[in-house]
Amino acid sequence: MFDYKLLAALAAVIEQGGFERAAQVLGLSQSAVSQRIKLLEARVGQPVLVRATPPSPTDTGRQLLNHVQQVRLLERDLQRQVPALDEEGMPERLRIALNADSLATWWAQAVGPFCVGQPLLLDLVVEDQDVGLRRMRAGEVAACLCSSERPVAGARSVLLGGMRYRALASPAFMQRYFPLGLDIQRLPRTPALVYGPDDFLQHRYLASLGIEDSFVHHLCPSSDGFLRMLEASLGWGLVPELQASEQLASGQLVEIHANTPIDVPLYWHHWRTGGQLLSQLTEHLRRTAARWLVPL
Repeated sequence: MFDYKLLAALAAVIEQGGFERAAQVLGLSQSAVSQRIKLLEARVGQPVLVRATPPSPTDTGRQLLNHVQQVRLLERDLQRQVPALDEEGMPERLRIALNADSLATWWAQAVGPFCVGQPLLLDLVVEDQDVGLRRMRAGEVAACLCSSERPVAGARSVLLGGMRYRALASPAFMQRYFPLGLDIQRLPRTPALVYGPDDFLQHRYLASLGIEDSFVHHLCPSSDGFLRMLEASLGWGLVPELQASEQLASGQLVEIHANTPIDVPLYWHHWRTGGQLLSQLTEHLRRTAARWLVPL
């Protein structure tokens, strides 16, 4: 069985960013917290922390933190059902994986009122929408937004809608590379922008145009930076319609090929044992996300 005092020490060190503040929160000495972490590592047979500034969890540590989070959520439900157990404490914290484009557009507006009302703290892990489910499978997060419908064992998925992307570039970029209009065969040799190695949207877009070859591209792991690079005429790329609405309206950016959007489905995955808080957040997202996402 787990010793939850040891797991609480691990959670405090990570959440408070160090042993000193974790000790203050737990009402222990710093050496006592350190001893609990060492005992936990001895019991699981491997490190649970990377001793850095601030400390970070190992893969095993992340799985233990996810377990602690689920236990806290269930305890929260029990405290509400048995008032004598209810204690005034810190807001609950949820570790969630989501894609950078959602974070840059609709996510904050959608979850803001819910987090304030609960109250709830978020620990956000930014991953591409094709990758977030790996975090769930590894037991590192309590929920995730991703493009895959099939949930991992012990979880559920809910379709929230689709994120609409458009292939955009600046007028100056189009004039430089395609002064007579888009030449699809030349597109793979024209600089593109890709968010990172797990971003395959540009590949999908080219495939929809009949292009299966490799293509030249910049790597830009920032949603805002991605947009800035398009505005600076460094390449073309797929951007959420939500994010580039002003640039499209002003003519600062244009579609490289008219009316060829890609709609990426966004599924909300959450653990079944996440308690009422996670269920309520799921229902909230189901109701509100439609304001920003397209129906599929």
